[in-house]
Amino acid sequence: AERFARTRLPILLLAETGTGKDLLARAIHGASPRCERPFVAINCGALSPHLLESELFGYAPGAFTDARREGYEGKVGAARGGTLFLDEVAEMPGPLQALLLRVLEDGTYFRVGESVPRQADVRLICATCRDLPGMVDGGSFRRDLYYRLNIVRIVIPPLREHSEDVMPLLDHFGRLFAAH
Repeated sequence: AERFARTRLPILLLAETGTGKDLLARAIHGASPRCERPFVAINCGALSPHLLESELFGYAPGAFTDARREGYEGKVGAARGGTLFLDEVAEMPGPLQALLLRVLEDGTYFRVGESVPRQADVRLICATCRDLPGMVDGGSFRRDLYYRLNIVRIVIPPLREHSEDVMPLLDHFGRLFAAH
């Protein structure tokens, strides 16, 4: 992870829930040349498809009822120059996968309700606990997007597979909790 942190390549983190994907993404950002710029995270499985699109790409003023008068920058814009972390990327619906693919292919995106492309300057880190190759084979995740995201793949093993770490972790957290 540290070696690839210095590159601009997208990183795909594969791990079970609770293994620290968010922590590793933040550590990669912290070891990258973009560490002084924003780290922006969004959980793709926590929002409806329409809300996810406007949260991710932003929207123009008056793009829809209840839209802010000044519009909304979106997470891609907020992460400009830094890192965008898409947690649970496998939950992203097909139409949004196509929009994300455009960001990876040519570095552009559109805010909802706009026809002028914007430049995306983000380092992308994605994470999932799902079987992405199986989803590609099943047709629920775009093959071309998977290949763009799967350039650097880091598999985080569950704690039960590296039991030698359990005692040092218990010692660490025991001291931490005893101090408070």
